[in-house]
Amino acid sequence: MTYYTKQKQKAESLFESLFHDPGNGFYRGKNRSFILSDPLNNLWSDIRHEALTYFNDQDITWWGSGNQPTNHPLSSQIACINYLYPIRQREDMATALLRVIDPDIDKAVPLDTGYVEFEMTGKEKLGGERILKRGANCTSIDAMMLGETKSSSRILFLIEWKYVEDYRGQKSKRDTDGGDTRFENYKDLLGKSDCPVIHPRKEDLFYEPFYQLMRQTLLGWEMVKRNDFEYGAADWRHVHAIPRDNLELRNTVTSPNLGGDTLEAAWKQCLKEPEKYIVIDPGDWFQSLKGLPDVKAWLGYLEKRYW
Repeated sequence: MTYYTKQKQKAESLFESLFHDPGNGFYRGKNRSFILSDPLNNLWSDIRHEALTYFNDQDITWWGSGNQPTNHPLSSQIACINYLYPIRQREDMATALLRVIDPDIDKAVPLDTGYVEFEMTGKEKLGGERILKRGANCTSIDAMMLGETKSSSRILFLIEWKYVEDYRGQKSKRDTDGGDTRFENYKDLLGKSDCPVIHPRKEDLFYEPFYQLMRQTLLGWEMVKRNDFEYGAADWRHVHAIPRDNLELRNTVTSPNLGGDTLEAAWKQCLKEPEKYIVIDPGDWFQSLKGLPDVKAWLGYLEKRYW
């Protein structure tokens, strides 16, 4: 049984007790028993209205639906928000999470409106991309945080969130419509001598999820090497939150010419500084918050739904 199937069955068992939703929502042209009838029920009750306001105020596109959360309970964007939105105004929680990734972090630092921002782009378009829009049609990262080290240097944490994704059977993005344009968009960045992506055959990078990882790596690199050091950061980390049990994602190398037995091993071989790429299980990561105040109800929700 795949991880997707297991999580689908788990979510269905929680429709009444956790989601308080009858299901049978409308999704991709028809009503489906597995889809929530009310998209708001996809978000933890204590954050749903704040999150809606935040996405609206920041003009961020919701995955799959535009102006409201998706009603698909296995959405990774929804998972990212349920995990990270409650820490947006909590320095103690943000600091604890960043220290798991980098023990040298002294404290979390706010970005624009909080300690976490969602669907982030850089201040400028990446490579040859034509659009700069949070959440749609350009390179963005699911969430971003900022930490300050004990030596007062700042590090950007680019967080890509996965849940049930499975990229097995992927074809090269260069072999589909727009393939040449995709390659041209990043060709100059990939050709620079200080590029953080060092795999010699750039066409091997155009298979998901490596295509996404490549673009996000370029985004982090560009953000910290610009003259103004975006958010004052001189370095970055690329955090890939993937459930441990999603072996279809973790243990599959979709690009036929990349080495390694796992996604993590394959991607690290493509990087000049592989230590900047960190794969972590969300449940393990959030165990670090258990001793903090006012987290019991929220962590209980995460555990029941995702762990």
